[in-house]
Amino acid sequence: MLEALSISLNKAAVFGFVLYILGAAVLFALFQFIYIHVTPHKELELIRSGNVAAAIALSGALIGFAIPASNVIAYSVNLLDFVVWAVIAAFVQLLAFLVTSLVLKGASERIKKGEIAAGIYIAAVAISVGLLNAACMTPSQN
Repeated sequence: MLEALSISLNKAAVFGFVLYILGAAVLFALFQFIYIHVTPHKELELIRSGNVAAAIALSGALIGFAIPASNVIAYSVNLLDFVVWAVIAAFVQLLAFLVTSLVLKGASERIKKGEIAAGIYIAAVAISVGLLNAACMTPSQN
């Protein structure tokens, strides 16, 4: 038992874990920072005032980013590979919001008004795009 534990918790494995979890935390925070500055409404301000629609929409975007980012961690060959693909995942999420805003006219205003239906739709699109994005970032078997 101790031998198995020492193998799985060797210095290289622990170092890799720390490196990737810190990288993931930085990229997650950076994505959130960029996302809340790209959207026309002020998510954190709205959430602090109790706007459920804003919380739902932002949560969907964060989950939609985390899904492909976690997939990329599992399949990346090194930290740079992870960063490059995580940046692509962030870009796709931002693009998904922009397209969703075109489809759902006045999306930002609806979020500001607290329309939960709009928040759920934006979150559903973000999570769906995240799942599709993650599947596309899986190495092919060819």
